[in-house]
Amino acid sequence: MTRRVLLVPHTGRANNLEAAAEAATELDKNGIDVRVLAGDYPEMLIRHPVLGSFPRFGHSAEAADGCELVLVLGGDGTFLRAADIAYSNDLPVLGINMGHVGFLAEWEQESMAEAIGRVIDRKWRIEDRMTLKVVVRDSHGYITGEGWALNELSLENMNRRGVLDVVLEVDRRPVSSYGCDGVLVSTPTGSTAYAFSAGGPVLWPELDAMLVVPNNAHALFDRPLVVAPGSLIAVETSPSGGPAQAMLDGFRQLMVPPGSRMEITRAEQPVRWVRLDSVPFADRLVHKFRLPVTGWRGPRE
Repeated sequence: MTRRVLLVPHTGRANNLEAAAEAATELDKNGIDVRVLAGDYPEMLIRHPVLGSFPRFGHSAEAADGCELVLVLGGDGTFLRAADIAYSNDLPVLGINMGHVGFLAEWEQESMAEAIGRVIDRKWRIEDRMTLKVVVRDSHGYITGEGWALNELSLENMNRRGVLDVVLEVDRRPVSSYGCDGVLVSTPTGSTAYAFSAGGPVLWPELDAMLVVPNNAHALFDRPLVVAPGSLIAVETSPSGGPAQAMLDGFRQLMVPPGSRMEITRAEQPVRWVRLDSVPFADRLVHKFRLPVTGWRGPRE
C-alpha cells in the first residue's frame, strides 16, 4: 500500500522552504509520496527547484486524502492551519518548529532529520488533544454559525469605540456580566497562547478542562475560570450592543450579531497529536518560555 504524507511548510520564509525540500527529498527517497500545501505564498513554492516538482494543493480537506500524516514545518500559526486539514480527515499531525516559541511543535529544527527518520520508520505515538465545539445562535435561538477550535475561541468586540457587554453562563446558570474587549475560551493546549497573554493560567495538556478568560473586563469579578470538561459555557451579547466576531484558532471566523448567544462545549473529536518522545510538559514549558530554574536541587532519595 502506498504511503503518503502532506507536507505543510511556512512558504513565506526561504529557510523553511529549504528545510521542507530536505524533508520532502528524504521521504520521497524512502518510498513515501509527498504532497505539499501551497500556503500563502504559492509562487515561492512553484519556483523552488525541489518543492516545485511535488504535487501542490490549496487549503482544503482534499489535500490530505489518502495521507497517513500531516507534517508541519513552521510556527504555531502554520501548525493551526495544518491541524484544520488534519482534523477534517481525522489524521495525526506532527509539528517541527521553524519559528520562534513554537509551543505547538513537537520538536525543533535542529532535530528535523531524526524526526523525519521516525516518520519513515513509524516510530511515533498519538496523543489526543481536546477541542472545542462552538455554536452561535441568534436572538430567536436559530443556529447562525458553527465551528471548532484546538487552541481557543476568542470573542472580540468589532466596535473599538466602546466595550462589548456580555453575560457569562456556565451549566445554564449566569455567572457574571462584563463590559469587556472580549472573552476567551481555551483548551489546555491553548492555555499557553492568547489566554496566557490575557492573564490566564497554564493548564497541563493532560488536564480535562476548559479555561474562560475575560479580556480587559470592566468588572469587580474578572478572574479566569477553569471549568469542567462536560460543562456548557455560554456567552450572551447585549441586544443593544454592537457586533462581535468569534475567531477560532486565529483564522476561522464566525459573526456574532447583537443579541446572539454563543455556546461552547467539548467537541467529540480530538486532534490526533503526534508525539516523538516523552519529555515532561514542565521541561517543555521551561524551554519554550526560557524560565529561570537556577537553584533547583530536585527530589532527595
